[in-house]
Amino acid sequence: METVSDLAVRDRPPALAALKDCGSVGIGLVPLGLAFGAFLTHSGLAWWWATVFTTFIYAGSFEFLLIGLAAAAAPLASIGLSAFLVNVRHVFYALSFPLHRVRGRRARAYSTFALTDEAYALSTTDAAREWNGARILWLQLFLHLFWVGGATLGGLLGSLIPSGVVGLDFAMTALFVVLALDAVRDRKGDLPTPILAALSAVVARVVFPGQLLLAAFLLFVGGLVVRSVVAERSLSNA
Repeated sequence: METVSDLAVRDRPPALAALKDCGSVGIGLVPLGLAFGAFLTHSGLAWWWATVFTTFIYAGSFEFLLIGLAAAAAPLASIGLSAFLVNVRHVFYALSFPLHRVRGRRARAYSTFALTDEAYALSTTDAAREWNGARILWLQLFLHLFWVGGATLGGLLGSLIPSGVVGLDFAMTALFVVLALDAVRDRKGDLPTPILAALSAVVARVVFPGQLLLAAFLLFVGGLVVRSVVAERSLSNA
């Protein structure tokens, strides 16, 4: 049942509604961006590279990794392989991300580019089933701006932020914990994701001990796909 607050948000312009949807997560991206900007300047790059990286690469954890690879003058093949391994999860995001609601070739191209973990987590909840394409696109844009803004500020203040400051390195972990808790609460009728992940790890440990990580990952993805299919059939039969 929709509350008065839900109805008020739905009646707002897409931009304002999207800003409310992603505000708390976006604020969580700011300290992470600060950490990235500071790390970049401490690695010897000019502050404006933080803006360039976050605007045109926009790959979160891979951006941190890319700085180290660039500083070590790693071969392009190694950088490409690292990018694939870090971001391969986005292939599975496409299975349930509501890209079909986004209208226009350019809008879809940007939405695909801006498909981050945070955007996926917010756009695939039960509450987001009624969102139109404009609201999804605005949400992705605001998250992108939070990330770019935090990184740029971190780059500018990099010389003032100590390299060993405690807490900034936990920002990404804390953010994903919050997103995971929201996802678990949102799927009360399904097999909880943490239990599914634990079962995948146990089965992989017993059956494929030599390939534990890869087997657990594949089992977990397969379980998510099966759970999604079962949930859709339940909704269609309801």
